[in-house]
Amino acid sequence: MKNMKQLALILIIFSLTFAPLYGAKGQEPTENMQTFFDHEIPGIIIAVNATAETQQNENITVKIAINPLEEEVNINYFNLSVFGFINGTYETMIYNITIDNFPFNDTFPVPEQVWGVTYGEITLTYDVTYIIQQGNIQSKTTITYEDLKVGFDMTRVENAYLETVEEQLRNLNTTFEQLNQTFWNYFHKNLTQENLNETLQGLQGSSDELGNTRMAVGILAVTTVFFVATTLYLIFRKPREGW
Repeated sequence: MKNMKQLALILIIFSLTFAPLYGAKGQEPTENMQTFFDHEIPGIIIAVNATAETQQNENITVKIAINPLEEEVNINYFNLSVFGFINGTYETMIYNITIDNFPFNDTFPVPEQVWGVTYGEITLTYDVTYIIQQGNIQSKTTITYEDLKVGFDMTRVENAYLETVEEQLRNLNTTFEQLNQTFWNYFHKNLTQENLNETLQGLQGSSDELGNTRMAVGILAVTTVFFVATTLYLIFRKPREGW
């Protein structure tokens, strides 16, 4: 009995330990997907989902679903082409596939030199059988839509190198502005102090000159008073002549 309890305890621990692993195995990582095309064309609705953003040398995942609007729809030909732009300028085909089963799901790489917004183009030929009801009479008519084309913008490919260079340039501009501001602050501060020093020295020089002038005027005034007093004294001390 004791052994049975121990065995049951071991099985419970084992189940709790490995249950999260099996649960996680069944879960797929959430992709950065976006709907780029979801429109109705005669007899069907085409929905295209793809990776919203990626980078050079990374992958794009594309998913396509077709929903018939009529009872009978037969896809004879369905081709998907994806175009990128070399250096963001020159168009080049980066993916092409003919599809015969839906829903469709595939992943393909992005070339190194391609960046910018990609462009998807679908070319298809298909038959749609329409049911026509006229009173109590029902009939069918089949219309073939041949080489019908639809185009749409797709995944944006980031230029990692260009974005790195732009980030470095922004950092350099910020550093330059900081250094420039520091220089002008220092220059303005020193220039102001220099002007104040020159003004102060000029005021001190003017003060010294004014003091010297006042001293000279004082000496001159004293000398003048002494000269006038001496002259008056000599005049009044001169003896008078007899008549």
